[in-house]
Amino acid sequence: MYFKTSTLLIIFYCLCNSLFAQKKEASVFDPHELFAQNFFTKNGNEFRSASGSPGPNYWQNRADYTLHASIDTVENVLTCSETIHYFNNSPNSLSSLWLQLDQNTYRKDARSNFYSSEGNGHTDGFQFESVKIDQKGKTADADFLVDDTRMQIRLGNPLLVGDSININIKYFYKIPGRFGGRTDFFSTKNGKIYEIAQWYPRMCVYDDLEGWNTLPFLGNGEFYCEYGNFDYTVTVPRGMIVAGSGELQNENEVLTPEQIARLAKARQSDSTIMIRSENEANGILINDSTIVGSTENATTIADSTKNDSIKNSNPLVTWHFKMYNTRDVAFGASKAYMWDAAKVNLPGGKTALAMSVYPVESAGKNGWGRATEYLKKSIEYFSKKWFVYPYPVAVNEAGIAGGMEYPGIVFDGINDKAGDLYWVTAHEIGHNWFPMIVGSDERRYAFMDEGFNTFIDVYAADEFNNGEYAPKRDGEYAPGKGNPADEIIPWLKDSSAPTMMARADQFPEKYRHPIEYFKPAFGLVMLREVVLGHDRFDYAFKKYIERWAYKHPAPDDFFRTMDNEAGEDLSWFWKEWFYNNWQLDIAIQSVSYTGGDPKKGADITIANLQKMAMPFTLQVLLKNGSKEIIQVPVETWLQGNTHVIHVETNKPIQSVIIDPKNKLPDNNRKNNQWKE
Repeated sequence: MYFKTSTLLIIFYCLCNSLFAQKKEASVFDPHELFAQNFFTKNGNEFRSASGSPGPNYWQNRADYTLHASIDTVENVLTCSETIHYFNNSPNSLSSLWLQLDQNTYRKDARSNFYSSEGNGHTDGFQFESVKIDQKGKTADADFLVDDTRMQIRLGNPLLVGDSININIKYFYKIPGRFGGRTDFFSTKNGKIYEIAQWYPRMCVYDDLEGWNTLPFLGNGEFYCEYGNFDYTVTVPRGMIVAGSGELQNENEVLTPEQIARLAKARQSDSTIMIRSENEANGILINDSTIVGSTENATTIADSTKNDSIKNSNPLVTWHFKMYNTRDVAFGASKAYMWDAAKVNLPGGKTALAMSVYPVESAGKNGWGRATEYLKKSIEYFSKKWFVYPYPVAVNEAGIAGGMEYPGIVFDGINDKAGDLYWVTAHEIGHNWFPMIVGSDERRYAFMDEGFNTFIDVYAADEFNNGEYAPKRDGEYAPGKGNPADEIIPWLKDSSAPTMMARADQFPEKYRHPIEYFKPAFGLVMLREVVLGHDRFDYAFKKYIERWAYKHPAPDDFFRTMDNEAGEDLSWFWKEWFYNNWQLDIAIQSVSYTGGDPKKGADITIANLQKMAMPFTLQVLLKNGSKEIIQVPVETWLQGNTHVIHVETNKPIQSVIIDPKNKLPDNNRKNNQWKE
């Protein structure tokens, strides 16, 4: 009888434990591959340290620009006289200089025509009247070669270490029409709008990583530029407004006394002040000496004169701007612009001015009537959270470029409204942090500007107006408006998808937003929310921005900074998420009680079935309603693909869940749960 009873108990115990087990699945996880040492293939050196900071002998060259441009609004031609003052701070003598000629991408024979079939319009690109160099006080015609979107200037005498040279160029080009993409002109009710960018020959970057960076401009891969000071003028027909990067130097010459007074008021106002009203943009004469009206988001002060032109017989007017320590400048010009502005409050008691220019077609409280509010609040948040906005002015310009960023000015969609306008404004002005302040190479590593910028946008949306448009769900981040951790999974499963480390021009349009924007942004969200926590992540990320402000970081500089300042070897994460598109699948294989007794604890067997590994939260719910949360570190997977977690219990378990808040991109959530 004793033998029979014992046998039955053993059988019963085995049956109970088998009921607690789930179907085992094969694993492809290899800890030796993921956690292999020597992730960094190069040691730190005198230029870039092993800690991720610029080395003691870090250097970069410099280019200052003086530009005098004019626009023929009949022929739609920009003419310019340019002087580049180029400083060789490198340890090398330079026998030749390379310049970027971005307008040449519109030529019929441009390489970009064979890279993409989207182009449906052409110009002749830059047309040079003269190219001269001034070296050691001697001026001579330059020996230059134009090849696609690059110019090489071959020097008779090399530019020595520590020396500088002036390059003087006179040129003109036909401004692209609607086909221009990033730069264009088009017609509105009250006249043409010009969005002018990539409008001058500019120096290629010479750095310690590649030497001369001469990748051609094909369209997708954006820009890599040297820092310097810009002094530029734009001459246009009287009555046009020019909104440009930097600060206007001659407002007394180009604005009416009323507009000057309104700007002064805007510099002190947290609410939006109208500088040029809808009536003024429409050319309506206003007879009242002062008319003050109120809307929901703006105070309108009408012009006290009969019109908004300055009394001057000259049909042309020159707008003068300066911008310091920047890598580029751009501008918009139109007589169709309405114009409003408001004060930006920055840390340390500093202020800046946020402005928007847009045609009457875009006006309204659901449209561009709130554009300056969106711009102001975005800059204030990014400045408080990450790094103070360094420029005196920021401009939001309405056009068809459809979301393009330049230092101190962004070109956003003329038809955008409400949340779409907020999201594009926050994203494009966010680019002033990446890559305008942190000057990465966009043409090689798009994730370092698009991805990092999308990341800071995620949290900005949560903050704006108590989350008015939160959470961020748009074409850049979780476009299906669901859980980002779920929406990224199809892209991880797509064997044709490029990795983030691919050259920017290698991304077909299908993959551009998912891999350049969404994936890196979500990766940083996981680092902040799951791996490091807010405090450690924020400290390290701010250090990266501080270290590389106005410098040229490479991916390793970012990875090393995060490792060192967060105090964590994250090479496994960089490998699986940035260098590869590996998938994640963590599973519960079985749950069993120690000795068959819930009071003695439970053993939970987990398995890593895919190539990616992550730390995760394990939630154990007991039948008495109590809950235990266990934070399982990534080191769990150092030695193999399975692990047993012992949980002290005094009551039977009701359920076990891996990642209960679905923060991880686990491709099979069904095996994340066990229920009795």
